Amino acid sequence: MTKKRYVFLVLILGFLIALSPFSIDMYLPAFADIAQSLHTVSARVDLSLSSYFIGLAFGQLLYGPLMDRFGRKVPLYFGLSLYIVASVGCFLSRSVDMLIAMRLFQALGGCAAQVACIAMVRDLFPVGDIAKVYALLFLVLGASPLLAPTAGSYLTLAFGWRSVFIVLLTIAVLVLLASLFALPESYKPDKTYSLKPRAITANFIGVIRNAQFYTYAISGSVAFCGLFAYVAGAPLVFMDVFGLDKRQFGWVFAGVAVGFIGAGQVNTQLLKRFKSEQIVGVSAVIQFVLAVIFVVGAINGWFGLAGTIAMVFLILFFVGLINPNTSALSMAPFSRNAGIASALLGSMQLGLGSVSSSVMSVFSGKSAVPLAAIMAVAMLLSLVILLIGRRNIKNKVEADSAAIAAH
Repeated sequence: MTKKRYVFLVLILGFLIALSPFSIDMYLPAFADIAQSLHTVSARVDLSLSSYFIGLAFGQLLYGPLMDRFGRKVPLYFGLSLYIVASVGCFLSRSVDMLIAMRLFQALGGCAAQVACIAMVRDLFPVGDIAKVYALLFLVLGASPLLAPTAGSYLTLAFGWRSVFIVLLTIAVLVLLASLFALPESYKPDKTYSLKPRAITANFIGVIRNAQFYTYAISGSVAFCGLFAYVAGAPLVFMDVFGLDKRQFGWVFAGVAVGFIGAGQVNTQLLKRFKSEQIVGVSAVIQFVLAVIFVVGAINGWFGLAGTIAMVFLILFFVGLINPNTSALSMAPFSRNAGIASALLGSMQLGLGSVSSSVMSVFSGKSAVPLAAIMAVAMLLSLVILLIGRRNIKNKVEADSAAIAAH
């Protein structure tokens, strides 16, 4: 593969993976305006974020088998079309319940882009390059929160909150056109692939039972909960607790997102000297220590606005460092079932993320303690799962080696 084609493919895949973070982040500064317009409270509007996460989590389980059966692009076209229609529904919403429902359908459509992107990386690039490509895509994920909330705050101030969904609709149309005319089909339809419930279930179970998959997919997904808790809790913490206005919140959110961008760049350099397994292990320990410091400091009032921003920045930096490596390690064992593996990986990340964001939405904006506590619990569980899973992988490798030696 030439360098020009390599860059071109990463760019197109970047557009696909950027759709979800833009859909999540762009309307965050508009929560108060949406609540006022729809005669409700911000915590109720927060449920539209949770419904989006739930749609992303469950929708991916549908697209995984479809993309392994019909190829990547046809299900992608359907999903993007559904996203466009649901975006119109969000724009036309006259109640918070309608907005919550339309956000669910928007996610059910948009998640096709997430599944296709992760599976296509496995299809198009050598196994040794997967972690590097994911690191580049996470630069896009980092840049999206950098741009989306800031753009959303200015759109809301200038044209009202409904304009945000017009922009999201426009982005989806552009992504659909790019997929139609510029993205190659990376996986030919497989007519032998069964879509019967028993066969699909067996394929899902086969992926889940792979020790390398479940170790890194679950550990990385649990760590990712810290990000989702932050996304859901950021408006409450920074606007309600620290009293920032929409513009200030947009810039703070963007500043924290720089941690993701920095993590991707650092990860690319680290991969030249260290294995993904090494990077994940060290980062998991560091992010857990940081999360403990954050929760203890929040309880004791050590951190003001600047300290809170700094702690969130550091924790999310290591989340951004871990995730491309756990994603690559999770996907590496699969080729034929890459769609299902991609769907499971995304569903774990977003399903667990929806739980953490829902828990976060229960709390009112009185302090940063709930956010810090959820992050600390997520980092602890991630580290424990990683340590146990690695022991299982080691035991399996030793058992396989012994079986080979015996024969």
